[in-house]
Amino acid sequence: MSKEIKPNAVYTTAEAKDILRISESTIKRLLKKGVLRANKVGKQYRILGKEILKLISPEVERKATKRYLEVKGRAVKKIKNW
Repeated sequence: MSKEIKPNAVYTTAEAKDILRISESTIKRLLKKGVLRANKVGKQYRILGKEILKLISPEVERKATKRYLEVKGRAVKKIKNW
């Protein structure tokens, strides 16, 4: 089931999780690292549709891939130095 993401709509973490098709732990990790921005209302997070759209855009994917390769390169270099 494909669901349209409305930029100005407000989503709960459960709704965002279903839209993005990711696990609860992944959504928590994205929130904690600041990859997915949200506002906390009481004990719950509310996520704007704009933030979900930013997360799934091709530009974000390119940035994430670049960052991953940088971290991987540093890890490989560190391991070789052991």
